[in-house]
Amino acid sequence: MKKLYTYPAKPFVKWVGGKTQLLDDIKKFLPSDLSQRNDVTYIEPFVGGGAVLFWILQEYPNITKAIINDINEELICTYRVIKSDVENLILELTRIQTEYLALDNVERKNYFLFQRNRFNEKNNSDVKTAALLIFLNRTCFNGLYRVNSKGKFNVPYGKYTNPKICDEETLRADSAILQRVEVLCGDFAQTGKYAGDNVLYYFDPPYRPLTETSAFTSYAKNGFDDAEQMRLCNFCEQIAKHKSLFVASNSDPQNVDNEDYFFDHLYKRFSIKRVSAARMINSKGSGRGTISEIMISNVANVY
Repeated sequence: MKKLYTYPAKPFVKWVGGKTQLLDDIKKFLPSDLSQRNDVTYIEPFVGGGAVLFWILQEYPNITKAIINDINEELICTYRVIKSDVENLILELTRIQTEYLALDNVERKNYFLFQRNRFNEKNNSDVKTAALLIFLNRTCFNGLYRVNSKGKFNVPYGKYTNPKICDEETLRADSAILQRVEVLCGDFAQTGKYAGDNVLYYFDPPYRPLTETSAFTSYAKNGFDDAEQMRLCNFCEQIAKHKSLFVASNSDPQNVDNEDYFFDHLYKRFSIKRVSAARMINSKGSGRGTISEIMISNVANVY
C-alpha cells in the first residue's frame, strides 16, 4: 500500500484517535475488489479528522460519491469552509499565524486564551469559526479537541515553538477532494437513508474508554456511552440488511480486562479482529505504547 505522505490531501487537524497509523489494517478489511467496482458510495458517519476519508478517496478514484457526518458543529463547519471557501480561510489563517508567531511565549498564551474565548462565543462567521478551530488545534495542548458539559472548548495552551497554523498546500488539496463529498452535521443515524448495495461505511465512533482516566470521548457535550455503542451496533445491523458493507473501529476492552467481551458479544454476528495500535495521547508517558484495537466488518474477504 502507498504511504499516506505520497498523497497531497491529508487531515487538516490533529484528532484524538486519528487513523493514519491504521490505514494498512483498514485496507485489509475493505472488499478485495473495491478498486474494480463502479459507482461506489463511501460514507463516514463519524468523520473526525478525516484520515480515512482523504486516504480512501485518493487510493480509490472509482469511489464517485462520498458522504461525511459528525455531530461536532464547528468541525463540520470547517469541512464546509475548506470545501467552498478555502482561499478566504487561508487568508484568515495567514493573518492569525503572522500575529501569533510574532509574540513571546507569555503573549502567545494570552492570545490563545483570547481566541479560545472568541471560539466559544459561537457567534463568528463560518470562515472565522474554521480558522479558530484550526488555530486552536495547532496551538493547544496535544492537539486535543475536548469540550465541557456546556459544550465549551476547554483544552489548555500548548507550548509549541513554531507551529504551522496555515498549511496552504494541505488545505487546497483537501478542498479539491471535498468537491466529491456531501457534508452533513448531526447524529450518525441520519446516514442510514443512503444505505444500499455498492455502499461502503467506515465507522470510527468515540471509543469506549478503557479506564476512567482515558475517556477522551468528549468531542460533543453529550458524550458516547455504552447505550450509544449498542445503538451503533443496531445501526450496523440495519445497513447490513440493506446490503451495505461496513468496517468499524473501536477500543479493545481486553487491554485492561481479559474477561471483558463487550464488543465480542455485541458484534457476534460479524467478523471481529484485533490489530495493534500506538496509544498516542495519554496524560502519563507510561501510558503510551502499543495496545490492541478491534476491527469489525461484514466484508466477506476479511483476512
